Amino acid sequence: MQTQPKASHFIGGQYVEDTKGAPLVSTYPATGETIATLHSATADVTEQALKAADAARADWAAMTGSERGRILRRAADIIRERNHELSVLETMDTGKPLQETLVADAASGADCLEYFGAIAAGLTGDHIQLGADFAYTVREPLGLCVGIGAWNYPIQIACWKAAPALACGNTMVFKPSEVTPLSALKLAEILIEAGLPAGVFNVVQGFGDVGAALVTDTRVDKVSLTGSVPTGRKVYAAAAEGMKHVTMELGGKSPLIIFDDASLEDAVSASINANFYSSGQICSNGTRVFVQRDILPAFLARLKERTEKATIGDPLDEATNFGPMVNQTQVDITLGYIQKGLDEGATLVTGGKAHARGGLFLEPTVFADVTDEMSIAREEIFGPVMSVLTFDTEEEVLARANDTEFGLAAGVFTSDLTRAHRVVAGFEAGTCWINTYNLTPIEMPFGGVKASGVGRENAQAAIDHYSQLKSVYVGMTPVEAAF
Repeated sequence: MQTQPKASHFIGGQYVEDTKGAPLVSTYPATGETIATLHSATADVTEQALKAADAARADWAAMTGSERGRILRRAADIIRERNHELSVLETMDTGKPLQETLVADAASGADCLEYFGAIAAGLTGDHIQLGADFAYTVREPLGLCVGIGAWNYPIQIACWKAAPALACGNTMVFKPSEVTPLSALKLAEILIEAGLPAGVFNVVQGFGDVGAALVTDTRVDKVSLTGSVPTGRKVYAAAAEGMKHVTMELGGKSPLIIFDDASLEDAVSASINANFYSSGQICSNGTRVFVQRDILPAFLARLKERTEKATIGDPLDEATNFGPMVNQTQVDITLGYIQKGLDEGATLVTGGKAHARGGLFLEPTVFADVTDEMSIAREEIFGPVMSVLTFDTEEEVLARANDTEFGLAAGVFTSDLTRAHRVVAGFEAGTCWINTYNLTPIEMPFGGVKASGVGRENAQAAIDHYSQLKSVYVGMTPVEAAF
């Protein structure tokens, strides 16, 4: 398929190029082949995007919610019609298996556009009767929003940020990750095709300097970032200088607790999903798997058996269910942590090295006998490395699960639903699962606490992060004064 876009950026309803920008190369992780060469935004391109978004604000905000929602729903329909084409593009840009991208990427983005398109007409304020007087609230857009995406779910993240922003009447400049620049451009094309006015959604490519220029611009009212905790801290601080609204969806080192009364097969399935889906490159992954002592041998035996049956191969082959990592940097980081696990005394159950295919392929790796202080149990790896820890009591494991700077996600497996809800109530995490893991429907808010971020994406909760309330008091009686 054609992977080279018409130009690097999409601004004011059309493609824009400026070859003075630094080269930005996208490669197919399975082979190392260059699939597109783009250019990072120059100062002129960044300014053009901000001007376009600023100029489009008033007219877009003046449209009714129904009109805005209709456009988002049309875009969702177009994405579904082109799901296969978009999924192939996402696979080539990220290396994720087509088996996965066909159901989890563009399709999820379409769900998001449809959801926020459907509720746009209902974004109204409230009437408050105050005796003879009354008050009312008006829900207004924030203005110009900046979205900064991550490389693991490029089009999904672009939709997760664009859909609520646009539904509320905001405009957006979106910067994809420089690692995966392609699918956001397709989203911009589709939105224009669906009837979105020029300038409402713009895409600029670039490295950290481009993101910094966007975040610090005085015309920007809101910043939404998906990324690492170190990057989030920098962006949050920069946004705070201008008193901008923020949503930060950052990293995690999430616990998955498995009690001895859980369904073993379900628990193993969830552990695989929580560590090896997307080759382990998911922020909410449950990479600390706490298993109650009595079932540990059976759990490890079944986990090893199933993990070693992973089909590792060409991501464009729908039979493949475990693909390469996104780039050499992530490979090197992951191999470094595997070595730390060995050096610090963890027991390697399976995997632990580069796959025989070479390149960016690693074996899905499981460590047992992991203790809480080990590097692989405390630091986010963002690769296919599972740490299995042992516990005895509920009180003990809950304290250990919360003993982390992160708080993005957590999960528990047990047949005792009273205990399940008790454990979830005790988790210090923003997104929790009972007897499943990593399901993130658009209808459910998603986000973290502690160092894992602020704010929520998806569901009705996202509306509060992309709009603001104006309160109006209406006096219907004579005004009294002391003199």
